[in-house]
Amino acid sequence: MAETEIRKGRKFDQVLEGARRVFVRDGYDGASVDDIAREAGVSKATLYSYFPDKNVLFREICATECRRQTEAAEAEIDMSAPVEDLLLFAGRRIVGFFLSDLGRASFRLVASEGGRFPDLARDFWQNGPGLAQDRLAHHLRRLADAGRLSIDNADLAAEQFTYLSKAHISDRLLFGMEDSITAESVEASLRGAVRMFMACYGVPR
Repeated sequence: MAETEIRKGRKFDQVLEGARRVFVRDGYDGASVDDIAREAGVSKATLYSYFPDKNVLFREICATECRRQTEAAEAEIDMSAPVEDLLLFAGRRIVGFFLSDLGRASFRLVASEGGRFPDLARDFWQNGPGLAQDRLAHHLRRLADAGRLSIDNADLAAEQFTYLSKAHISDRLLFGMEDSITAESVEASLRGAVRMFMACYGVPR
């Protein structure tokens, strides 16, 4: 599917923030153009001048949030830290996105509407979690090149660690069991994910 070029201007961020609130509150199917324009404080003409349809708008919201979180993480990361600490840091960021308001709304949307809106589901992946996974693969390659991990396929390793990291929360979010997700249970699951990953890709000390 061809990418739609997005025109940016003075009210671009205003539109994104208003739409973000509506998508989180009402879901993708329940979000109307009228509600988004009202929440953003712009006219429908202004909204359409930036985003020709909801798919493009939702994709941009996910991409913007993912870029923001990825850039914040990369500003904090210290590649000289022990590998286990780096993996814990990455895992906490992964889980943090999925437990954020936008992450929860997006996860539910893709789980419930992905069959009806396959392009939306694919775009969400490519412009959201997929971007973060690509950055994780980049850093895993750096660690492998430095001899700190033994990885032949960094893309596969990044995918495996991502799924290990969110294993504790995925089904709970899908089946409405969020009350069983606690900071302690998330941390214990992440530490287990790191141990499993290092058992496969760690190098002898």
